[in-house]
Amino acid sequence: MKLFRGFIAVCAVAMLFFNCGAFAQTAAKPALAIQAGSMVAFDYTLTDETGNVIDTSKGKEPMHYVHGKGQIIPGLEKELAGMTVGSEKKVTVKPEDAYGPVNPQAFQEVPKDKIPPEALKVGAVLTATGPQGQHVPVRVHEIKENTVVMDFNHPLAGKTLQFDIKITEIKPGE
Repeated sequence: MKLFRGFIAVCAVAMLFFNCGAFAQTAAKPALAIQAGSMVAFDYTLTDETGNVIDTSKGKEPMHYVHGKGQIIPGLEKELAGMTVGSEKKVTVKPEDAYGPVNPQAFQEVPKDKIPPEALKVGAVLTATGPQGQHVPVRVHEIKENTVVMDFNHPLAGKTLQFDIKITEIKPGE
């Protein structure tokens, strides 16, 4: 009987050891990191070079994208690779890795009578329809006597962008 109790005690210790070992292996499993194909959600605040807030997800849904599919600007996507849920990062993206430099060829003069009267002020933003039917923001750059110079560059072209990022979710790709 004494031998039997000793055997039970050894078995109990062995089970505890093996179960704890399994737990330790599970707990030490590395966190899922962003890689090609990962479905990612992140909170962000976007500011310009002077610190003015351009956009934020605060009070809204996080931004969602699939990593490696070109759904966000290249400079930001590159910096998010390898991050894990809960990690935070400040990212600076130069124009060439964001919306590109300002293209002088993207300025076009249009007859003044083609512009709605309420939009005849520098800085006014109109929506044009692109070649594939997409909506393109167009900014009034200059008003001349008979024409208006329209800027077809992306509104953030030529700007260095600052992002404060926090990864909220990562799902493995399919």
